[in-house]
Amino acid sequence: MAANPQERTRRRLSTEERREQLLSVGARLFAQKPYDDVWIERVAEIAGVSRGLLYHYFPTKRDFFAAVVHRESERMLRLTEAEPGLPVDEQITAGLEAFLGYVESHAEGFRAFHRAEAAGDPLVREVYRNGLAAQERQILAALAADPGAADLTQDVPALRLAVRGWLAFMVAVCLEWLAEPAELTRQQVRDLCAKALLGAITR
Repeated sequence: MAANPQERTRRRLSTEERREQLLSVGARLFAQKPYDDVWIERVAEIAGVSRGLLYHYFPTKRDFFAAVVHRESERMLRLTEAEPGLPVDEQITAGLEAFLGYVESHAEGFRAFHRAEAAGDPLVREVYRNGLAAQERQILAALAADPGAADLTQDVPALRLAVRGWLAFMVAVCLEWLAEPAELTRQQVRDLCAKALLGAITR
């Protein structure tokens, strides 16, 4: 008997492809539900794999969620990397444009990443906080690289605190924007966040 056409075209996923598939499913589920309400069995079912195979990649549920959070953190950092040589206001505009593009394109991953703070597991929260700290360092490095922003970077502790507070503001704005996208355009959200950051870091 001839093989089913779907079976003929189906191919075995590589290790990296399978891992990426599982993380994508996880991001979708963790974006929709709190950590405790996501079942590993459901992840495996949606991905079309056995629970044993999922545990081969991720030994525990917390390892799986931590990997989802880490993946989104790395993606955010990569997409919003600063362009050397740009003035600080252009850095902010370009960085926000890239970040909002990420938020739109990877809304489930963005929501899943920020659900990690509410997770009770210390490992997951540590991965989340490390991701936020990396974003903070990236913004501070971009400011420090602009000679025209020298007066902004003199008081480093105050600047760091301002950036940290602004990140919390931006996350809240983006989550609201995803929930009600018709209320503000992407440009309006970008301009709002840019003004907030400039207001926070200038004296």
